[in-house]
Amino acid sequence: MLVNLSIQQLAIVDHLELEFSKGMTVITGETGAGKSILLQALGLALGDRPDSSSVRHGSDRAEITASFDLSQLPQAKDWLEERELGSNECILRRSLFNNGRSKAWINGQPSPVQQLKELGGLLLDIHGQHAHQSLLRKETHLKIIDQYAGLQKQTAQLTTTYRSWHTTHKRIENLRQQDDVQRARIQLLRYQVEELDQLALQAEELGELEAEQQQLANAEQLIQTSQQALALCDHEEGAALQLVNQALQLINELKTPSLAAVLQMLGEAQIQLQETSRELEHYASTLEIDPERLKWVEERLSAIYQTARKHHLQAEDLANHHAQLKSELNELDNGETSLDLLSNELEQLTEKYRNQAVQLHQQRKAAANKLQQAVDEQLAYLGMEKSQFKVSFKPLEGLHALGTDDLEFLIAPNPGQPAKPLIRIASGGEISRISLAIQVITAQTSSIPTLVFDEVDVGISGATAEIVGRLLKQLASRGQILCVTHLPQVAAQGDQHLHIHKLIDQNTTLTKMALLDEKGRVGELARMLGGIKLSERTLAHAKEMLKGSRH
Repeated sequence: MLVNLSIQQLAIVDHLELEFSKGMTVITGETGAGKSILLQALGLALGDRPDSSSVRHGSDRAEITASFDLSQLPQAKDWLEERELGSNECILRRSLFNNGRSKAWINGQPSPVQQLKELGGLLLDIHGQHAHQSLLRKETHLKIIDQYAGLQKQTAQLTTTYRSWHTTHKRIENLRQQDDVQRARIQLLRYQVEELDQLALQAEELGELEAEQQQLANAEQLIQTSQQALALCDHEEGAALQLVNQALQLINELKTPSLAAVLQMLGEAQIQLQETSRELEHYASTLEIDPERLKWVEERLSAIYQTARKHHLQAEDLANHHAQLKSELNELDNGETSLDLLSNELEQLTEKYRNQAVQLHQQRKAAANKLQQAVDEQLAYLGMEKSQFKVSFKPLEGLHALGTDDLEFLIAPNPGQPAKPLIRIASGGEISRISLAIQVITAQTSSIPTLVFDEVDVGISGATAEIVGRLLKQLASRGQILCVTHLPQVAAQGDQHLHIHKLIDQNTTLTKMALLDEKGRVGELARMLGGIKLSERTLAHAKEMLKGSRH
């Protein structure tokens, strides 16, 4: 559950430190006081995208830190352990900068925002004040049923099968669309590959041929030059090696210690000249004048260069180009074989999809029947006992990512009337109550013990409001509920009451939040009941309301 929330320099908050406990925590305050900032901070700590107004005016950055107790969250502990982020605690920190950038940490380790979102989905579930609006959108109904029945895994498996089916189906279509242009491409590829097959250029051959051509073309000059160099080093009168030998003999005869370095250098020169002579002699022995070989090499190079020009390539790129053309030709030539294999694969994927879709449909139907009964019971509790909630199923043609169910929520507000879509028949107050009933029921199946309700009681008043408060408190008995509300009947049911108020200090607007004691709670409930001026009667009513919530 959520244990602590620290907010610094966010929107109109300079600093807030909030402690939370089990049970139901209600959050109240006047319109515009900043009740939404608490939920904004929670959302940002769990990976929501910040907007340009997130950082408080005049500040460089905002900082949000949220701490959670993981004793009832084994999935979150496992998630942290898998990523070696520790599992004895869970501290999420988010820094938002006024240039739009942000940084995130999990248990002190820098983490991408996507990880905050993944972990946040295991820690806390927010039911927003506009949930009743999304309930009017038919596309959300299937998701509600799947969440209520815990079918997310089965739906994901079906979606994976569908994507494989769709990819295979697309590949088959592409293969079947081989037109004249593609057939012409095959003919061109065959001609080019045959030509390159005949050339049979090896990977390193070009460089070797160019080096050999240079050597053969200049063989006579190379032989003469290397022999001249050899003679200058060793093989004639006055050669360098002979002169060095003479110098060594003269210096040795002097027997002067101060010339030891000179002797060493002359000795090294003698060795170097001997090695040089041997290398030159070996090189000259490898050279030969071979006009026939030179002619063949030049003809081979000419064929390579000519083929490269024909393909608009550098000669060194021909070998790779040859391999690419062969690969493309093989793929196109094997089209018919691939088509048979893909057709068999598509048939198997279709069968797999049908089986998964039928099983998922049956599970959804069972969940829908259960949800219908539970919502009708809650609606009766909320003063709509004559209404009947229905989940309509229609089969979809073809294959779809989420299955073959066209699903929609319907309502029959009075006996004898046909059930119709919510958007066509329900009033604002009815939609709020239907939405609350669905949220309370689906929350009961949630594995997440911390649930946040943001003014889900909009459009509800009077005795129904008190019932809503009791429903939320009942839900809080299994974990932790945070509820932003404007209704005193709901606020009175809280185990903990936080009050948000706005201060203006030297032309600066600040939001403050305080945990109310008994007296403070009575005063806040009275304000919610009767406005700014608190009469004795209003205060008495508030006390009675608070007292009644504890029985």
